[in-house]
Amino acid sequence: MSNILTVLIFFPLIAAIFGFMVNQKSIRVYGITVAAAEFLLSLWLWASFDSTNPGMQFVEQLSLIPQFGISYYLGVDGISLFIVIMSTLMTLIGIIALSVKDDIKNMIITLLFLEVAMIGVFVSLDVILFYVFWEFSLVPMLYVIGAWGGNLRLYASIKFFIYTFAGSLVMLIGMLYMAFIYHSTTGVWSFSLTDWYSLILPFDVQKYLFLAFFLGFAIKVPMFPFHTWLPYAHGQAPTVGSVILAAVLLKMGTYGFVRFSLPLFPDASVAYILPVGIIAVIMIIYTAMIAYAQKDIKQVIAYSSISHMGVIVLGTFAMNTEGIAGSVFLMLSHGIVSGALFLLVGVIYDRKHTKIMSEFGGLAKSMPNFAVVFGVMTMAAVGLPLTIGFIGEYLSLAGFFKVSPTLTVLGGTSIILGAAYMLKALKNTFFGPITNPENENLPDLDAKELTALIPLVAIVIWLGIYPKPVLGPIDTTTKALVQMMHNKAQTKEAKATILVSKPKKEAK
Repeated sequence: MSNILTVLIFFPLIAAIFGFMVNQKSIRVYGITVAAAEFLLSLWLWASFDSTNPGMQFVEQLSLIPQFGISYYLGVDGISLFIVIMSTLMTLIGIIALSVKDDIKNMIITLLFLEVAMIGVFVSLDVILFYVFWEFSLVPMLYVIGAWGGNLRLYASIKFFIYTFAGSLVMLIGMLYMAFIYHSTTGVWSFSLTDWYSLILPFDVQKYLFLAFFLGFAIKVPMFPFHTWLPYAHGQAPTVGSVILAAVLLKMGTYGFVRFSLPLFPDASVAYILPVGIIAVIMIIYTAMIAYAQKDIKQVIAYSSISHMGVIVLGTFAMNTEGIAGSVFLMLSHGIVSGALFLLVGVIYDRKHTKIMSEFGGLAKSMPNFAVVFGVMTMAAVGLPLTIGFIGEYLSLAGFFKVSPTLTVLGGTSIILGAAYMLKALKNTFFGPITNPENENLPDLDAKELTALIPLVAIVIWLGIYPKPVLGPIDTTTKALVQMMHNKAQTKEAKATILVSKPKKEAK
């Protein structure tokens, strides 16, 4: 177990390289086998994880460039553990459900390379290593959209790359300046994130560094007004590209806020709460209204992703355990639910070769299993109690209520607006008379599709009813994070805003 994180990163890399020697007929089985082994490794990581320990576990560190303090430094805690597991799960699900017919071999190899980057981002504790994996993730996704996407795939892939790469460059400047400050303060160079946590920076420095990091993470989320690349990316990407993009890649932005922005710049984070909260509310309401107006069902899901990411941002900047733990749980929830919804859209597109809802109608009669799974995911997407979507939304909004009741009430409209556009899509797709004769004989979910979707349905219901196995470790680490932020905060306003959970009194 001492090197399990290294194995998780490099096993799919080695498998992808050997994948070039696998023939076209065997590549799907090979890809599923590799992805399944990677998923089982992540479950082993969870089984060996100490849920009572709030700190980094399975730490690996090897000096790479000692004169500049750059090292191969890995670790996971309760926040990153489950995002790693979700990354391996959604990669496996994506390969199982893969419907690409052209050049499937290169697609599977590309997905394995993408998995390397995703795992690397979430376990890296050296900032340069983090940045390398962060940038590396752009290349496979650029290829997935550009090679297997729709008619506007080149425009969509280039826009995706330019937006995210531009934000990353600004973030890199902030990282380098942060390292310079650490060197000026301690006399040594270090890009270790845990070393940086020990610094207490003046507010004037914090606010500029916060903005540099914020831009890189906000574009990845994507936050308004940087969100325009996402609908194009989803609209043109093949189904598996949309699944991975929505489930994992968007979470890199909100994960960055939790891992970097809040603990490194607590005073600046508090100072920017209201502007960030206002932007998040705009994301929630504006994109929900756009989702309601869409005629393309894939665009409904794409804009709903931006709206739900706004709720995650609210929880992240709540500055208390409830909000941050809720936002991390909602990252997992949104990843599972949005990934499943994009898979379902891919199912109907493979049969109808259209995503326009007016071409559907009455599908519940011809595709009952498909309708049931879509209905379950719709209920989870709107935050119905006893589904996975409820827990994270409730905690995120409850946490931010302590910061701004007004913005929370406005953000809470996500539940109402989400129900409006999702139920409209459900009604137009599955109910009413079958007006198109082609819809009468559409085949229902096949064995491959059921294999991919049933585990996601089980997770949605299981964690909706009993979230403790996941929420417990997240909560433990989040409490330690909030305590560190509170201790580092210098202004009275920041200390008052960053609420530390009081220990429960023991029963007499």
